[in-house]
Amino acid sequence: MSVQISGAQLIRVCTVLQDCADQLAVLGNIMPDTYKGRPEADMVVGADISGVISQHKEAEQSLRTLRQSQGESGSVAEAVLELHKSHKELNRTMETSPLSTDNLAKVQRDRHFLAQVITTVLAELKEKGMFESLLLAVEEEKRKKAHLLDIIIREEEGRRRTKALQRQLQDIRKEKTLELQRLDEMTAHLKDQLQEMKVKTGLERKYVKSSTELLVFQGQKLTTHKEKSLEDEIKLLRDKMEAERRVHMEMEIFLKQNHSSLGEKLEYWMERYEKDMEDKQQELNSLKHSKASNLSQLQDLARKYRESEQVVMESRLEKENLRKMLEREQLERDASTKIQSWWRGTMVRRGLGQYKKGKKGKEGKKGKEGKKGKKKQK
Repeated sequence: MSVQISGAQLIRVCTVLQDCADQLAVLGNIMPDTYKGRPEADMVVGADISGVISQHKEAEQSLRTLRQSQGESGSVAEAVLELHKSHKELNRTMETSPLSTDNLAKVQRDRHFLAQVITTVLAELKEKGMFESLLLAVEEEKRKKAHLLDIIIREEEGRRRTKALQRQLQDIRKEKTLELQRLDEMTAHLKDQLQEMKVKTGLERKYVKSSTELLVFQGQKLTTHKEKSLEDEIKLLRDKMEAERRVHMEMEIFLKQNHSSLGEKLEYWMERYEKDMEDKQQELNSLKHSKASNLSQLQDLARKYRESEQVVMESRLEKENLRKMLEREQLERDASTKIQSWWRGTMVRRGLGQYKKGKKGKEGKKGKEGKKGKKKQK
């Protein structure tokens, strides 16, 4: 939430911030990159180390006095804890000097960051009268500090886990050494068993040799017996082969005879086949000739049919034209008859031509018309 500043308070705040920015700029110009080789650097470092050593000695002295007096366990624990803290502080001081190049670079970075923030806030105060950028910078720095703290915590957890894993590794080494001892004992025991097995195998070899000799002798007897039986089977098979040879000769003679008869039949059927083929070829040629003649006749008949059909169509057209002409003549006669009757009626109604009326009738009409004219004049 941003707050707006105005009036004299704004001028005072801007003046203070401008003064701070100037002092930081002067500090950045006068601060060296390193303090190596300067007497004041040795004095500062020596004062820090002497202070840490004195604290360490005081912690050791308090621990000795507590042990001599055999005080309460809680006070002894507190003294031991204080001694550990002083020891850690001594190690940290010995490892990292407060006036080293890294620390001076960190101081320069912090000074530059602070000067930049002050310049930004001063410009914002002059333009808007607000310091929202300062709040944002503080929040960003808090976030970075929290992130750095989280990294430090994770690093400490990693160190603890590394120590735990180292302890586990030591335990595993101890277990492996014990296991190796047990395996050495087992190998010695197995060597003894191997020696016993060699003796047993020697005795078994002798027994197997004698048993194999007996088996070989027994096998030889069995093979001689099988040889005799096989020789008898060979004789029987030779007799069967001789009988089969005789049967084969007889079958061969029979097949040769049958083959000669089949050859004669084949020649007969080949001749018959050639004769039948010639007859069928002649029939085919005659059929082709008849087909060609029939085709020419069919073409002539088709031509005649087309001509007759054209004649029929022409006669039909002539009849149709004649019918239409007769119908038109009939219509003309009817029309002329109607016209003549109408004209005759018109002549009769109007008294034209031979249908005119007599003169008396006309004079009577004229007298009547004269009388009517006189009346109109009166």
